[in-house]
Amino acid sequence: MKRLILVAPVCALVASLSACGAQVVRYGDAQAVSTVSTDFGSSDLQQIAQSMVDSMLTFPPIVEETSRRRPVVAIDRVKNKTMQHIDTESITDSIRARLLKSGKFRFIDRTTDSQAIDEVRYQQESGLTQAGGAVKFGRQLAPEYMVTANFSEIEQRNSDTKDVYYKFTMSLKNLSTGILEWSDEKEIRKTATRSFFGQ
Repeated sequence: MKRLILVAPVCALVASLSACGAQVVRYGDAQAVSTVSTDFGSSDLQQIAQSMVDSMLTFPPIVEETSRRRPVVAIDRVKNKTMQHIDTESITDSIRARLLKSGKFRFIDRTTDSQAIDEVRYQQESGLTQAGGAVKFGRQLAPEYMVTANFSEIEQRNSDTKDVYYKFTMSLKNLSTGILEWSDEKEIRKTATRSFFGQ
């Protein structure tokens, strides 16, 4: 009986400690500024995508060109020249999505070429497609422009401060003439200072 009386409070204590360590998950604002660390984060990605797209869409020669028609563009994957592991495909996707939503451009997506080739071949060879309805090879539009981008960083630190400077450069090249039609850059600086108790 005494053993049962002693075990009960111990069980209650263990249960309460377990509850205290329970994980709480809630939704946050995907557009909110994130300042958790000096590492590249979601806020930085959003700033870069918005800044680059706004710059391109308001550049007078681009405004003139896209007022008459929707040029076909290919976008190259962002080149990561930082020391961090960054999902550059996500940056590329965000920029492409914003440019497409503007209604000013059409895009060639090279990342799905192998699947497209398999599908066209299936339509032509399987015998399951309506006569004359199969898509034919050699009819895809060629891109007129190429979007390229580089992402770099410079980091400096001392005993209590870490300063990281990011630079994102994006360009639009005319593939027929080789002329660089537009280029711009977005700079981001993030500084972290170590705080000490009593200071």
